[in-house]
Amino acid sequence: MRKGIEIKFRYNEVKTEILAYLKKIGYNPEKIACVPISGWCGDNISKPSDNMPWYKGHTLLEALDDFEAPKRATHLPLRVPLQDVYKIGGIGTVPVGRVETGVMKVG
Repeated sequence: MRKGIEIKFRYNEVKTEILAYLKKIGYNPEKIACVPISGWCGDNISKPSDNMPWYKGHTLLEALDDFEAPKRATHLPLRVPLQDVYKIGGIGTVPVGRVETGVMKVG
């Protein structure tokens, strides 16, 4: 049982630090799920762990299912920052980037 108390203490310590950092950079800590997991043992990945009886929240997969994707800014003008430009023989020059705002349409 001693090890379980140590894990809970370390989890709370890391959670406090991470949420404080995320708050500083503009995220709302109340909307962020902190899940103690062990990929090595499979704890709290897909089913609740017997090794962490003190944790009563979501598993990692449940937390990912509840995650809301950010809204796209499709109402703004098109903005495509270029990451790189490749010259491919037989095809030509291919710019590589991603659409940040707006909508890209054919034609």
